[in-house]
Amino acid sequence: MDFNPQAVNLSSADARDIICFLNAGENEYNGQLGARVSALFVILVTSSLTTLFPVLATRVRRLRIPLYVYLFARYFGAGVIIATAFIHLLDPAYEEIGPASCVGLTGGWAEYTWPPALALTSAMLIFLLDFLAEYYVDRKYKMAHVEVEATITSDPTVPHTHQGLHSADQDGSISPVNLKQEEHSHNQSHASSDKFASSDNLDVEELKHIDGDTKEAAMGFQSQIAAFLILEFGVLFHSIIIGLNLGVVGDEFKTLYPVIVFHQAFEGLGIGARLSVIPFPNRFKWMPWALCMAYGLTTPIALAIGLGLRTTYNSGSFTANVVSGVLDAISAGILIYTGFVEMIARDFLFNPYRTQDKKRLAFMLVSLYLGIIIMALLGKWA
Repeated sequence: MDFNPQAVNLSSADARDIICFLNAGENEYNGQLGARVSALFVILVTSSLTTLFPVLATRVRRLRIPLYVYLFARYFGAGVIIATAFIHLLDPAYEEIGPASCVGLTGGWAEYTWPPALALTSAMLIFLLDFLAEYYVDRKYKMAHVEVEATITSDPTVPHTHQGLHSADQDGSISPVNLKQEEHSHNQSHASSDKFASSDNLDVEELKHIDGDTKEAAMGFQSQIAAFLILEFGVLFHSIIIGLNLGVVGDEFKTLYPVIVFHQAFEGLGIGARLSVIPFPNRFKWMPWALCMAYGLTTPIALAIGLGLRTTYNSGSFTANVVSGVLDAISAGILIYTGFVEMIARDFLFNPYRTQDKKRLAFMLVSLYLGIIIMALLGKWA
């Protein structure tokens, strides 16, 4: 018997029918085409620039980016990734396919709580991939770890080479160091060292470039690139959904427009910060720029598709909820692992060469928590 919302007996009605009726969406497009087209270009520019900034800071020699500007971008971005995982991905996944949703009360979806299961599965798969990459690199190279704190902080008092390999150390990752140049710099006077140790600039003129065809670069690249690509994969799916919804949303558009601009800009900082510490061999020197642009282009392209489907796409349909919920849950697991392990634990807890500068550590922590708080607050609207 078909569900009749006009005559519901709560004592006998199927809870699924009631929930599905209450949650059913419809196309809400209400015009404002010019503003939506402008959003396409605004999001393209802001998300691209914020993603590129950390990469530019560590790779363009002519720029003299203040150290604390770079550190803010990096750790604010790490906080954004963590808040995105919980507030912008896992919570919506519960709304879309969780036990209290229309999908979650239907067939096999009602047999288990799928959002945390999918998030757990994806997080553990990323861990396995990360472990296997580390194991492969250790077995293949069996060589010294390259410390990068001096690369970012311009502090040559911190040794550049140590035994062991850890992907994603603080203030950088596996940085390719020209060994001849390193020996030469090591023999410089202590007075010269003091000059750089007191520098508060990310002075890439005085630093070794992090990319190159050294063994250290190959080690860092191979141990980190797969995990990063999956991280970006998860963020891109989220960006596609955001773009599609922005193209068809109704009265909420005026609120969502500025919120999503900031949302994508902050997520871009997180992607760029993670990307900025991965060393790329010369044959892949194009890759960091291409990955930045991939993120910058994804939401505008999805928004353009949404505008093309603006009178027919229904973001609240059963199928849309299934697709969006599954992707959100998987992406949440990816970002949870990456945020806590790659961006926080290895930088703050398990890095034996962590900076001892209290001012710098405090600034890094404040930046991290600021990113978490601001991105979590944005979850009220998007």
